[in-house]
Amino acid sequence: MSIRDGESVGNDFRLFSGRANPELGKEIAQHLDINLGKVEVQTFPDTELHVQIEESVRGTDVYIIQSTCEPVNDTLMELLIMLDALRRASARQVTAVIPYFGYARQDHKSTGREPISAKLVMDLLTTAGADRIISVDLHATQIQGFANIPFDHLTALPTLASYLKEKTLENTVIVSPDVGRAKLAEKYADILKMPLAIMHKQRSGIGGQVVEVNQIVGEVAGKTPILIDDIIAGGSIYKHADALLEADAQPVYISITHPVLTGQSLQLLNRSSICEIIATNSIPVPVEKQIDGKVQVLSIAPLLAEAIFRIHKHRSVSRVFFDQQLAFPV
Repeated sequence: MSIRDGESVGNDFRLFSGRANPELGKEIAQHLDINLGKVEVQTFPDTELHVQIEESVRGTDVYIIQSTCEPVNDTLMELLIMLDALRRASARQVTAVIPYFGYARQDHKSTGREPISAKLVMDLLTTAGADRIISVDLHATQIQGFANIPFDHLTALPTLASYLKEKTLENTVIVSPDVGRAKLAEKYADILKMPLAIMHKQRSGIGGQVVEVNQIVGEVAGKTPILIDDIIAGGSIYKHADALLEADAQPVYISITHPVLTGQSLQLLNRSSICEIIATNSIPVPVEKQIDGKVQVLSIAPLLAEAIFRIHKHRSVSRVFFDQQLAFPV
């Protein structure tokens, strides 16, 4: 953490957390050496939400920590209502800190008569009162362009890469699950000084939920693959791990930012072809989702605290990545 020389955020700063990931909010507050703002969020019997900001925010620079993770619609609506409450309470500026940006996978139309839900969510955030958005490793980086307000896109890559460096694995290869993640895989390979392989997959079915791996470009036989992606949701990445094992690779390490881990993913990922899953706490991962210790959760609180501090002080956010040997955010 590089909030230097004991410099504080000042009296014109407030940090609040929604209910999606309160532990991450507490960690960020600790790194900033402040207390979380007081807010009461209630769910009425008919499932309506009510938000009460319990301290003055008039004229202050306010940040809300809220991943729009499961239950996505509830956490999103909670964030929107908090934004509205803070705007009406005369906050000078309100920043929505959304480590995991739900609906980011719906960034374009793949068939006729489909919505572009990521754009709709961006419009809702702006209408509700967000003056700025901070997020981490968007599924589709281009959705930053859906926003008509400043959007700071951070990456957990240095956090994940540092952990992998410390493991001192031998005879390794970085593996991209598809062509779309090749650029991210190149960054891993560059930081970790490892060779690169790319897999080719085909999606079918509603929303592309059926995945088949049919080709691996690069040498993986006898090597320990580090399979990278931005998200694990339904667990289909296990097919990539199995395909690598069939290509005579060693059991796979998986490095991802967002551990959504829905449905049967826990059962699908608990297999011999997967050695370890490295993820961040952008989304809470309770013990029952850690697959008997197979899921290793790293904190991005230092990253978010540093970015928040720099934005509040009107300093460069890109410097965070320069300091970690990453030329620019993913």
